[in-house]
Amino acid sequence: MHEPAPPNIILITSDQHRGDCFGFEGRRVKTPHLDRLAAEGTRFSACITPNLVCQPARASMLTGLLPLTHGVRDNGIDLPSATGEHGFAGSLSRAGYKTGLIGKAHFSSHQTFAKTGRPECQSSQADFGPGWNGPYMGFEHVELMVEGHNYWLPGHPPQGLHHSRWYYCDGLGEERNRLYSMDLGPATGAPQTFYSGLPPAWHNSTWVGDRSIEYLREHRQEPFFLWASFADPHHPFDCPEPWSRLHAPEDVDLPAHRCTDFDRRPWWHRASMESTPLGSDEVRRLRQGFSRIPTLPDGPLRHVVANYYGMIALIDHQVGRIREALRQYGLQDNTLVVFTSDHGDWLGDHGLMLKGPMPYEGVLRVGLICAGSGVAAGKIVADPVSTLDLAATFTDYGQAAALGPTHGHSLRPMLENAAASRDYAYSEWDVAASRCGVELQLRTARTRDWKLTLELNSGAGELYCLRDDPQEMDNLFDSAGHAAVRKELADMIASRPDDALARPLQPSGIA
Repeated sequence: MHEPAPPNIILITSDQHRGDCFGFEGRRVKTPHLDRLAAEGTRFSACITPNLVCQPARASMLTGLLPLTHGVRDNGIDLPSATGEHGFAGSLSRAGYKTGLIGKAHFSSHQTFAKTGRPECQSSQADFGPGWNGPYMGFEHVELMVEGHNYWLPGHPPQGLHHSRWYYCDGLGEERNRLYSMDLGPATGAPQTFYSGLPPAWHNSTWVGDRSIEYLREHRQEPFFLWASFADPHHPFDCPEPWSRLHAPEDVDLPAHRCTDFDRRPWWHRASMESTPLGSDEVRRLRQGFSRIPTLPDGPLRHVVANYYGMIALIDHQVGRIREALRQYGLQDNTLVVFTSDHGDWLGDHGLMLKGPMPYEGVLRVGLICAGSGVAAGKIVADPVSTLDLAATFTDYGQAAALGPTHGHSLRPMLENAAASRDYAYSEWDVAASRCGVELQLRTARTRDWKLTLELNSGAGELYCLRDDPQEMDNLFDSAGHAAVRKELADMIASRPDDALARPLQPSGIA
């Protein structure tokens, strides 16, 4: 028998989207289309990111390599072009797929595009005009946007940043900036949180949805891979109406424990939040003013969560539009749809906001949903996996030869009800002092029931039993009664392949 033709593949990603912020996870966020996708396919309830911040996580998704191997150990380090081109997009392109990426890329912070004079993360499609669409990092067709996030609150753009993120080529960027900067109220009392006057039709999530649907229309007669990369719900929390009003602040979920408790945590928890980032004045100012939000009272926190939920709901709406386009074009039966995120957000857990070097589940765990093309329906996989596995999964389904070694393993056996299982998933991060004032080497192993994080410079660590302590309140790292499980997970960390690159100069970057 001949093997069936490989399916079309759509990867849809959000940015900074917690693994529990879906309707099917029990939180009060409205995600009907993602809930339906999960019901019609398989979801992984213990998927983690290989790194806790955007750029290394995205580089690992593309290449299937861990951050210390592809070299992007932290934000602000470019993924080498040759490494990126040997990722899954390059493999699928060689296998006959039309490959596209629409939205946020963020594989590079410094590599300058000659056409724009700016790095990739600060270049949008409007800068290129209609005459350039790649190739880039193995993708034949790209439509980029400025990293995707608004780095200012109304009236307060940080000095020196390319502040217009607009990607349309119609000359209306300043009008969009003006509308975006309108705060429709009420006052939230929370940093980086407001109710934007930008019409949803001009929002970046709508743009990614529109351009993705157009890509499907143009390539519906040939095998394709599309990465639709949404930039929300990353901060600032600036959802447009009516999505910003979809979740009433008084009704949203708040964490059970929302006060800092540094005295019961490893030393780097306090140090990373209270130390001054190193680097230039601009880097320090942006790290302290943009990458850190202090512990919030319940009232302001409710506005943050309501905006965050609204941003997710707007993405969910675009997911529904993309899936409807698949049905309209007759592609639903031969297309694999995958939804995930690069990392999560503390969102008030333990009094913390945004992301950083504390790998609580809110940041480490991400959603992963797969549906279509032979995937088992209504299945929940509790084994730990990683978005590192996506590259191998895509080349497996695409019958494409990998162009280089990978650390990830195909999820296809787990998606198609084969006898397959996983013991643990792994995450790593060499944290630069320019990020939080202290240099860290963090390594995490997560099993179904346990999670161990080691800081290699100091030997400090934290161990949590996720089965009995899902809120991660009791650090068992120094418990004599848990020495055996600690050693078991430490051995998992130590089993990492010995192929890390030499450590680079300190990175600089603001995301």
